[in-house]
Amino acid sequence: MLLASDGLTAEGIAAAVDKSLLTVRRWRRRFVAKGMDGLLKDATRPSRVKPLAPEKIKQVVHMTLHAKPPNATHWSLRSMAAAAGLSYSSVQRIWRAHGLKPHLVETFKVSRDKNFAAKVEDVVGLYLDPPDRALVFCVDEKSQIQALDRTQPGLPMKKGRAGTMTHDYKRNGTTTLFAALNMLDGKVIGTCMPRHRHREFLRFLGLIDQQSPAGLDLHLIVDNYATHKTPAVKRWLKAHPRFHLHFTPTSASWLNMVERFFAEITRKRIRRGTFKSVAELKSAIMEYLENHNADPKPFIWTKSASQILEKVARAKQALESQHWEQPGTWLETDAHTHCASPRNHRVASHMSLIHGSCIDMLSVCGAGGDSSILNSDA
Repeated sequence: MLLASDGLTAEGIAAAVDKSLLTVRRWRRRFVAKGMDGLLKDATRPSRVKPLAPEKIKQVVHMTLHAKPPNATHWSLRSMAAAAGLSYSSVQRIWRAHGLKPHLVETFKVSRDKNFAAKVEDVVGLYLDPPDRALVFCVDEKSQIQALDRTQPGLPMKKGRAGTMTHDYKRNGTTTLFAALNMLDGKVIGTCMPRHRHREFLRFLGLIDQQSPAGLDLHLIVDNYATHKTPAVKRWLKAHPRFHLHFTPTSASWLNMVERFFAEITRKRIRRGTFKSVAELKSAIMEYLENHNADPKPFIWTKSASQILEKVARAKQALESQHWEQPGTWLETDAHTHCASPRNHRVASHMSLIHGSCIDMLSVCGAGGDSSILNSDA
């Protein structure tokens, strides 16, 4: 541009800067069109990859949602690329842009509890607005925990290689963990017993009674397991009036916060552990409880009952639009993902594909994932 201002021709400028005449003329036109801003960076160029036609993108999306490959239950990138006549990366870009993940599927459970809404309001009310002069405990049993030992010793982790363990194992017996999660401070009252009948449940209620401050009512959130409702349990509760049981809806164990604790102990201590006996397994569980109670961090429930039921109503409309309805039922996705860790209060949003339609599933609460419920009779 400076040489042009001195009066040189395009040919002279090309010879002076050792560039082609085409390049000189291109930059002079850019200066005339955009001024100095046009000289600060190179202009964008068209992609080397020819953009896909909208019809082809629509075809891939339609096939993904409404068709299946002849030899599989769902599409893979390569099978879709072969069927649509596209490259592997083109299908990948289309799926990413439309939020399609054919390789994933979410599990669910239909609840037929007629008092679902009332039980949700009762349990969530205890989480968000606990009664005065009372403690709220989430109580459940983690049954049939296996004491597994590996058939061969594994290799330790080292730089560039993960630790190893054999895929097969030796069973050395089982135990059942009874746990009561205190919603106030996050501490857990726990013990291991060989079985989980009503007799063991009564013994555990006695342990809760011993380790809880006198003079406070105890509200226990439990599931619908039959041992929680036997005549012997009812007689014991009548003799101990400070105990109050609150039952979660049928097939809605995600509403019990102790399930979140069970997920933690399974992931951190049990799943990758090796135990040569039941006594060794019980020792490991009790040691974990001691360490947990030394520095407890309560889980925080973040969704109100009204928010849950509002999303249930919206989900109902989506289900009805797909002609998938069972009157008087509730739909629940997988458990152990329904509450927020104190370190993470993000509210997750899960997308599920039901009969080809993306439905914004209900995020019950914050971290770790999260699960959803749908009401077809809200």
